[in-house]
Amino acid sequence: MDSVVSDASAVSDSPAVTGIPAQPQAPEVDLFQRDTDGANASAPDAEDGAQDWQLDHTRAPIATKIVVAGGFGVGKTTFVRAVSEITPLQTEALMTRASEETDDLTATPDKLTTTVAMDFGRITLDNDLVLYVFGTPGQQRFWFMWDDLVRGAIGAIVLADTRRLTDCFPALDYFESCGLPYIVAVNHFEGTELFEADDVREALTVPSHVPVVIMDARKRYSVVESLLAMVAHALEATPE
Repeated sequence: MDSVVSDASAVSDSPAVTGIPAQPQAPEVDLFQRDTDGANASAPDAEDGAQDWQLDHTRAPIATKIVVAGGFGVGKTTFVRAVSEITPLQTEALMTRASEETDDLTATPDKLTTTVAMDFGRITLDNDLVLYVFGTPGQQRFWFMWDDLVRGAIGAIVLADTRRLTDCFPALDYFESCGLPYIVAVNHFEGTELFEADDVREALTVPSHVPVVIMDARKRYSVVESLLAMVAHALEATPE
């Protein structure tokens, strides 16, 4: 038996057996190197247009949130639509006769739809800094949603229509009570009288430290300026 085992070992170790060519030995594979090469092959290449921060898997985008509030038909949906880099999420519903007694269309007779939940848009401010913009519903029957929409926000923008400034008071009172930094953005509509920011501040009794800006919710640059004013005010109010 020992001689048979020794003969088999000799055959397996010999380069070739008579009439049978030697079998090539498989090269040794470095499993770690193989996995590393595969990971590198699947990663994005800077030459393909990827930015440095996109190649760094240890960095995640920083998200900030701003809420746009105000009265019914003041331009919140238009505000979000004008600045969003993506197709904004809108919850517009056709207005019916059921709301005739609660929704005053005197100032906006051509308005056919209304926001019943929220508006949502997104803006990329820097390589890894994203700003989310949420528009709140204006009617009183939807105010119960505000607590959820403002959670995590760094500040708010209260849109104002000079034809009906009293519609701003609920939003102003809300943000004052919850301590959220806010600014007032006066959205001037065509055919309406123009007022200075100081006049609006006095009419609304807005504190001197709260910025009041004049803007047009239809124009992107004007909306961006309002957002920058809000961010700057939030940094001053809560520098940490």
